Amino acid sequence: MSNESITKDQVYLQLKKCMDPEIPVNVVDLGLIYGIEIKEEKDVNIKMTMTTRGCPLHNTMVSDVKKYVSKINGIGTVNVEIVWDPPWTIDKMDPKARESLGFGKPKLRFQIDYEKALPKKIGSLMKSEDGSLILLNKDEKSFMVNDAIIQFWESCDGTKTINQLTDYFSEKLGIPRQQVEHEIVQLLEQLFDSQLIEV
Repeated sequence: MSNESITKDQVYLQLKKCMDPEIPVNVVDLGLIYGIEIKEEKDVNIKMTMTTRGCPLHNTMVSDVKKYVSKINGIGTVNVEIVWDPPWTIDKMDPKARESLGFGKPKLRFQIDYEKALPKKIGSLMKSEDGSLILLNKDEKSFMVNDAIIQFWESCDGTKTINQLTDYFSEKLGIPRQQVEHEIVQLLEQLFDSQLIEV
């Protein structure tokens, strides 16, 4: 265990390894970190926000942040506080990251018809020893997921179009349709890339 005090640079370096599961950008470049406070040289308090209030990946990101920052040698307790003020906007992103994502209407890397395509789940769900949920694709590659992702994955049973899924989750979660569509499109892309969904 080192006697050296923890620096903000060390914390930022670890946070840069923590990716938003929906967008292939780390939480620092996304502009989600609102503040880092180091107490008594080893306990760390992190203030962060999410891109949207209804973000289904909320808990995953908090546990990722804690996991990565906890790897710093000699660190004490890592506290993460989610704050909503000031609200996150695309302007808070690192300009290069923003450009590389080409922000705008949700775009899928594969062509898809929201009216006709019927996403269908593939792979299997299992629980790891520590109780976390894992989806396995057919190549036995595992992906850590949370309840919200599982719910979505299980809803993709090959009978609902993307529009129907959007309507369903918009109503269920009480979130505006446009916001849900954005989340769903990103989630679909992620699951498709992970070979956990076929369209």
